[in-house]
Parts: sequence; C-alpha cells; structure tokens
Amino acid sequence: MVGRPVRLALCLSPLLLAGGWALAHRPVAYEGAARLVAAGPWWLLAGAGFTCLTWVAASCVRQGALPDRLPPGLLLASQFAAGAANHTLPGGLGAHAVTLRFLRTRGVPLNRAAASIGLYSLARTTAKTLVLLVFLASSPTWRRLGDLLQDGRALVPAVAVAGGALTAAGVLLTVVRPLRRPVTGLLRSALADARVVHGRPCRVLALWGGAAAMPLLQAGALVCVGVSLGLGLPWQHVVLAHLAAGTAVGAVPAPGGLAVDAALVWTLVAFGASPAVATATVIGYRVLTDWLPLLPGALVLSALIRAEVL
Repeated sequence: MVGRPVRLALCLSPLLLAGGWALAHRPVAYEGAARLVAAGPWWLLAGAGFTCLTWVAASCVRQGALPDRLPPGLLLASQFAAGAANHTLPGGLGAHAVTLRFLRTRGVPLNRAAASIGLYSLARTTAKTLVLLVFLASSPTWRRLGDLLQDGRALVPAVAVAGGALTAAGVLLTVVRPLRRPVTGLLRSALADARVVHGRPCRVLALWGGAAAMPLLQAGALVCVGVSLGLGLPWQHVVLAHLAAGTAVGAVPAPGGLAVDAALVWTLVAFGASPAVATATVIGYRVLTDWLPLLPGALVLSALIRAEVL
C-alpha cells in the first residue's frame, strides 16, 4: 500500500505543476487571454465545443486500440486528465503515462497496455498523414507550403534525426541481448491485439474514425479562434496549415506543443495572414485548448489518483 503522505503528494502534484507552469508563462498567458476577451464569444464557444469533442475522439481511439472493453466515463475522464499531464512531459509522454496507469488499474497486462499505446500512436500518425494528403490533393494552395521548405533543405535535419533514431534502435536490439526478449514479446503482443481489434468492425471504426477526426477537430478549434480574431484566411487554408505544421514538427519533443505553435504561426503567415494576427490566433488557440482546461484537468487527475483509478 502507498503511504498517505505519498498519496497526498501525488494528488497535489498536478495542481502544483499547473500553478508553476502558469507562473512561468505569465506574459504569454496574459496576452492570449486579453485577446480572447476581445474576440467574438460565439466563435470561441464553438471552438470550445470542438476542443471537448477532441477528448471524446481520443477516448474512441484508446478504446479502439484495445480488445478489452473499458468503462466509457472513466476513460473519458482519464483522457481529460491526460491533457494536464502532457504539459509536464514532452512528446505526449504525459498522456501515455496516465493512460498506461489507467489501463493497468483496469487489469490490462503491462505488455498489452503498452502495445495499445503503440497502436494508438501509429493510428493517429497514419490517419493524420492521410487527412493531410487528402487536403493537399484537393487544395491548390498547397504550393505555398513549398516556401517553408526552401527547396527541401529544411527536411534534411528531420530525415537525419529519424534515420539516426532508427539506426540506434537497431544497433541496441542487435548488441544488447537482454532487450531482445521484452521487445520481441511486446511486438508479438501488439500484433496479436491488432489482429483481434481489426476483426471487430466497431473497434476499427473507433480506432481509425477517431484518429481521423482528432486532427480535424483540433483544426476546427483553430478555425473558430481565427475567425473570432479576424485572421482573414479561408477555413481550408487554416485546416491545411494546422495539418502541415503538426505533421512536420509534431514529433519534436517539446512540452505543450511549443515547436508546433512556432511552425503553425510560420505556416499561417505563408498562407497570407499578418504575423501579428497569426501569432494572436495561435496564442488564443493554445489558451482555449490547453491553458483553460489545465486547472480542471489537474483537478480531475488529482481526483482520479485519490480514487485509485490511476
């Protein structure tokens, strides 16, 4: 049993982290909140609706990645709480850690829980790339994205990092023998669960439908914030900018999506938005989707820990 002081510290830690994060980002949070106050309230309300739907879509993808049935209410609460945890760890590790703990408390073995997180990540990345390709094929404005690549030179560091990571993983698995058995077992478990999941139409719909809906819902929130602030771009351009920026640098390990935000401002400017309004739009989008839910998410995270759901 975990001692009472330890459990109390675990319950309070999300609140302390949320408060520390807010203090560390006072100027940015204040500027974004000030612009949101002057923005169109109905469009911001619509953006908040899209934000809430992203947690529903994330819950669908989590359920679709696992053959076991999970309690819908607790699953949705865990995904809402996972958003708060994402601000403390880079690359989505906070959300994965919360989900892993949730699955373990539901009786899912560790290897199968880890395999479901891998399938979740793969489905999200694949679906987002496919949605981006559909928008690129249907929109003539994709040529403006070429201005960001500078004849492809910007892709060289990303390709080098990805190639280096794959090479390092291959060398480790080849040289370090103790790693082979757990990695092989994890892959075997992942393939077995993937076959079971894809044999059930309801799981396939939840997994791939939710994975395709998530980037569109996030882009919908950005469109609403842009309209409320007078961004002046067609919604198709804003959605394409969001998909392109998120796909290009979404894997950069920066907490809170800082690298994505910088790329998103750059992409909106390339599509014709003024730098000031593009920056305000991204700040407002981040306030609406991440910063405002941060304190409620931390409270839910603390409550789930206290109730031994996590």
